[in-house]
Amino acid sequence: MAVQRMVLVYLQVAAVAALLAATGLRAQLRVGFYDRSCPAAEIIVQQEVSKAVGANPGLAAGLLRLHFHDCFVRGCDASVLIDSTKGNTAEKDAGPNTSLRGFEVVDRIKARVEQACAGVVSCADILAFAARDSVALAGGNAYQVPAGRRDGAVSRASDTGGNLPPPTANVAQLTQMFGTKGLTQRDMVVLSGAHTIGSSHCSSFSGRLSSSGTTAGGGGQDPTMDPAYVAQLARQCPGGKADPMVPMDYVSPNAFDEGFYKGVMANRGLLGSDQALLSDGNTAVQVVTYANDPATFQSDFAAAMVKMGSVGVLTGSSGKIRGNCRVA
Repeated sequence: MAVQRMVLVYLQVAAVAALLAATGLRAQLRVGFYDRSCPAAEIIVQQEVSKAVGANPGLAAGLLRLHFHDCFVRGCDASVLIDSTKGNTAEKDAGPNTSLRGFEVVDRIKARVEQACAGVVSCADILAFAARDSVALAGGNAYQVPAGRRDGAVSRASDTGGNLPPPTANVAQLTQMFGTKGLTQRDMVVLSGAHTIGSSHCSSFSGRLSSSGTTAGGGGQDPTMDPAYVAQLARQCPGGKADPMVPMDYVSPNAFDEGFYKGVMANRGLLGSDQALLSDGNTAVQVVTYANDPATFQSDFAAAMVKMGSVGVLTGSSGKIRGNCRVA
């Protein structure tokens, strides 16, 4: 097992190098960016994420989601961390982001990093490291993260519109939204596997459970959903003002594994956008592959995270290093 894991890590590092060379980002983002300027940076991130996830396992999904929501709006520039002000409503207060978690963990990381090496490590890189460490702590592969991102100074709630995939999106919509970020349909399917950990509010999928919502079938329960699963979810989501949370992966909700894809194959994808992956021939093949080949899912996910982490980055003289991740 140790030899197999070493081989997987080697292949991931090689894939990262090939990807950065292909995208022209080698000189801008690189593994070991802080080796000289702040050698403790990644250690501090790992320590704080480990403490946070140890106390609350759900924060692994929260920190992973923070990185995703950051990169899909204005690029990976930590703009999702900026607080709203009297004159501006920031990204974090836009509808799709109000359930984001993990901000306090980032605050603790940033405070320690600033003590170790002030003005050196960006909030954007902290998000990328924290996402990687969250995946590893939940049982996924610990991949190498190229760093060197700098922080943005603009965060507007209005910028989230059309950039963050809604839970009702179909394959065509998902492919288009990921495509605008330079990510392929294949990247989209493997990054959807992040839903193997974490939970979703009932309001994100309740329309699939009864005739009160709009479904692909024109009313009634979503025909693509296992009826027994519908009944189970209906009990967990009784309606009313309360909006409980339900695990995204009913198979193994706290383990970063192939359980998400097994759930989709069993017509138990929680979100409409999850189950939609089985409706298209190309994406369905990928779902089946990952459900039956966990090692391929893990290595492909690591490569896709590195690729996503390079979306719209600010490097070199662009952007800044924010001393407080909440303040622009």
